[in-house]
Amino acid sequence: MRAKVNLSKEYRDIKDIVNKGSLNTVCQEAGCPNIFECWQDKEATFLIGGDACTRRCDFCQIESAKPTEYDTDEPVRVAESVLAMGLKYATITGVCRDDRDDLGVWLYAETIKQIHERVPGVGVEMLAPDFNGKPELLQQIFDQRPAVFAHNVETVPRIFRRIRPGFRYERSLDVLTQSRDAGLITKSNLILGMGETNEEVTEALEQLYAAGCQLITITQYLRPNVRLLPVDRWVTPAEFDDFAAQAKAMGYLGVMSGPLVRSSYKAGSLYREATEQLGQKVEASRG
Repeated sequence: MRAKVNLSKEYRDIKDIVNKGSLNTVCQEAGCPNIFECWQDKEATFLIGGDACTRRCDFCQIESAKPTEYDTDEPVRVAESVLAMGLKYATITGVCRDDRDDLGVWLYAETIKQIHERVPGVGVEMLAPDFNGKPELLQQIFDQRPAVFAHNVETVPRIFRRIRPGFRYERSLDVLTQSRDAGLITKSNLILGMGETNEEVTEALEQLYAAGCQLITITQYLRPNVRLLPVDRWVTPAEFDDFAAQAKAMGYLGVMSGPLVRSSYKAGSLYREATEQLGQKVEASRG
């Protein structure tokens, strides 16, 4: 598999702004194969809270270590960078900060707030950790009304705890339910090739949809380095197409499924697809 490399002016301009602003982006930290395409399309994903995570996932390239200093100026810097980069859609995600009393939720909520205030009209997607499923913490995110609230389960129940020992599958489903109940568009991601079966993928899609998930991305696991989980299998393009068809038949508003898809890939397009369908459903209910 190869991703197209296009060192466009838009890509170079955004890279320069990110470096000058001392910002962390998932595009860079996670070695995303779509960085050139997304930055050219004026979409980017920012990693807040530092570059070390208090939890470990066996597929993730981000270092699991003692957290860096808590940077309360980061929300303003991110918002100013969104403005300077001329982004059309920004995804905000971050490391887990279990060292903080509020698990770092203030930083997430404040970043959305600052972007809304400084760059009106830009779509903001929040790709959040679970904040231990605590309603009072999640509500701080919901109150800022991101365009999309995303929380990734990443894998199926049978192997979930082995691969994501700091998380719980049912708790992740509940986080999505809480966000849907708050009136937000909801999104999640499944990474294939870590030991799951096709039947388990179908079951996970059904469980996510039942929990309130409206948008789904389905991706191929690419091993970032030899210290992380080996690739169990390479899912074929036909299988990815089949999972996409299954998800659409279940009722998902938007689906991205493919070997080089990542959870924030064409996030703005997926959001617009959802809002168009929701608009059609509203019109149909009036008729």
